[in-house]
Amino acid sequence: MTENHPSSTWHNPASNNEAADAQMAEAPQQHEPNDFNDDESRSVAQDSSVDLADTLGDYYDRNNNDDADSALGDDRESSTRSLTESIFNYEYENGRRYHAFRAGAYPLPNDEREQSRMDMQHHIYLLILGGELYRAPLDRTRLRRALDVGCGTGLWAIDFADMHPDTHVIATDLSSIQPTWVPPNLHFEIDDVEGGDWEFGGPDQQFDYIHIRSMAGSIGNWPLLLQRAYDNLAPGGWIELAEFETWASTDDNSLPPDSAYHEYQVRLGEAASIFGKLMNVAPHIRDLVRDAGFSDVHEDVWKVPLSPWPQDPRLKELAMYMNLQMMESIEPYSLALFSRVLKWHNNRIQALLAYVRQDLRNLNYHMYSNMHCVYAQKPYGPS
Repeated sequence: MTENHPSSTWHNPASNNEAADAQMAEAPQQHEPNDFNDDESRSVAQDSSVDLADTLGDYYDRNNNDDADSALGDDRESSTRSLTESIFNYEYENGRRYHAFRAGAYPLPNDEREQSRMDMQHHIYLLILGGELYRAPLDRTRLRRALDVGCGTGLWAIDFADMHPDTHVIATDLSSIQPTWVPPNLHFEIDDVEGGDWEFGGPDQQFDYIHIRSMAGSIGNWPLLLQRAYDNLAPGGWIELAEFETWASTDDNSLPPDSAYHEYQVRLGEAASIFGKLMNVAPHIRDLVRDAGFSDVHEDVWKVPLSPWPQDPRLKELAMYMNLQMMESIEPYSLALFSRVLKWHNNRIQALLAYVRQDLRNLNYHMYSNMHCVYAQKPYGPS
């Protein structure tokens, strides 16, 4: 699947010629002042995941006192150390912290700033859906097992587990950034849904509901992901996906084609394509779900303003949250892709992002993003 996006005509007003642009690109990497707090680029050295690592070590210490099992104990200690290192030895780059598990495969950071952004995004989804967690017509009497793919900080999974206390909920992500105090029917797993066969499903442990949200730019093979979801759903089970369109739209052409935001969109799509990820997947979800074999496919689309330009009070409130979320999202979505793929230096990235933030504050640019929610059912009989 290819991604089409327009070409760019934006020119950095801070540079007057190509030589100046080249000098900016070759400047040494350092943190430049911007609209965020001064402590935005600090490395997060302590978080709750360290407590989990210590707990794992304490467990094996308490259960490894038998000298006769010393060899087995050594294996356990080695396995625990390997697990801890593979998950908690995060990578740091350009002032942001990234996943250690499947390092480099996922371009977004996992630090506290990103976790706060994901929490805000969860609130935005709730505003759009009128406080509801999902759209699929789930039957509570047969909702035994549910899966949340790419759960992030786990807020959706926690709310869903609270709402369905008799349902065994599994939520998976690449990083252990979820709370430790969660409903007893919720279990977090560190796993890569693209890394191999799903081990949390199976013929005797199929799911009745699979939830996938905000995975744009993170999945390399959407047909394979949806095929695995189909295979791990029980007949009659439901799948639901929710994604924002990556490219901003306007109904009045108020966003100039030479704007910084337009340049940002073009470069983001270019870098993601080279990286092997589809960034603007939202318009394709319905067809992807149908092609995977699902039936009774429904799609709901909401127009979500990116800044508080609407007059409608409800839309203005939604837009205020969305604008804050966009201010925080433009860096994590672009930083790794621009630096690793496009080979831009941090100075050049931050310069573009500063102008993008100006565009997001400009209420004369009537930008919005379409949020697509698609839900469908696995047929009861042979497909």
